[in-house]
Amino acid sequence: MDSQAIREALFARQDLRYRDFQIKLIPTVRPETVIGVRTPDLRRLAGEMRKEGGAADFLAELPHAWFEENQLHAFLLSARRDFKACLEGVERFLPFVDNWATCDQMSPRVFRGHRDALLPAIRRWMASGQTYTARYGVKMLMDLYLDEAFDPAYPGWASALPGGDYYVDMAVAWYFATALAKQYEAVLPFFTEKRLPPWTHNRAIQKALESRRIPEGQKAHLRALKLAGLRGTRLP
Repeated sequence: MDSQAIREALFARQDLRYRDFQIKLIPTVRPETVIGVRTPDLRRLAGEMRKEGGAADFLAELPHAWFEENQLHAFLLSARRDFKACLEGVERFLPFVDNWATCDQMSPRVFRGHRDALLPAIRRWMASGQTYTARYGVKMLMDLYLDEAFDPAYPGWASALPGGDYYVDMAVAWYFATALAKQYEAVLPFFTEKRLPPWTHNRAIQKALESRRIPEGQKAHLRALKLAGLRGTRLP
């Protein structure tokens, strides 16, 4: 399946009403680059590309012209089974990621079996100063290192990121909310000692309060830790 065939397949799956809805959710993407293809259809197309061939050639073609091509790229990378090839592919692709959806969709399963080897890349991504590269580093830290691979040093990596970038701050809040559900005692001092920027602090608590995984007694404590005097919300 060559590039032309891939684009024809994307437009054959176009849903204009969904396109209009989706554009509102990804404001950093130029509307004219969005075709309007639902995620299940994109996943199925990625599967067809892997079976029919052409996936490797497609992954070598950067940058892509369409948002959905970037989504396909993320899904194809996520399916790679060779750790080194997958990591190299992710490193090559990250500078072209320009929105939260593509960033968050990229979750290679092979990374789960190579957590130690992945850590240097995560630290590098988080220190990159690039919005979606840093966000991706935080996401991987959340996805892969809050259970049996948790280390008390890792929350400090996330808290050390400079505040002010909405999409990075939101990822950090998401990380700490998830950490409160999985490693409550270890990360609670970040809130009792106010180690996070105020907006991130409150946003993490709010997301934690919405979680069903956190018991009511802990939620009551977290409510008492919210910082007063912060009004309004940040635009995505």
